[in-house]
Amino acid sequence: MEDVNLVVEGFKFMVLGMGTVLTFLIILIGAMLAQAKIIAKYFPEPKPVPATPNKATKNNNKIAAISAAIMHHKNTK
Repeated sequence: MEDVNLVVEGFKFMVLGMGTVLTFLIILIGAMLAQAKIIAKYFPEPKPVPATPNKATKNNNKIAAISAAIMHHKNTK
């Protein structure tokens, strides 16, 4: 009879421990969600500005690539 009481007490402690952990995790998730909302409200991420290269930049890049290729070709001979 005493063994049954020990098993029942074991289950009580198991339920108490698991309930405590579950409660802590629920509170932790709620706190993290609240923190995320507060941070997003007061510190929003800056919107990225799309870089649109103009025609002069494209031409300069082409000229630089051609010049580098010519220099490399001259140096290898």
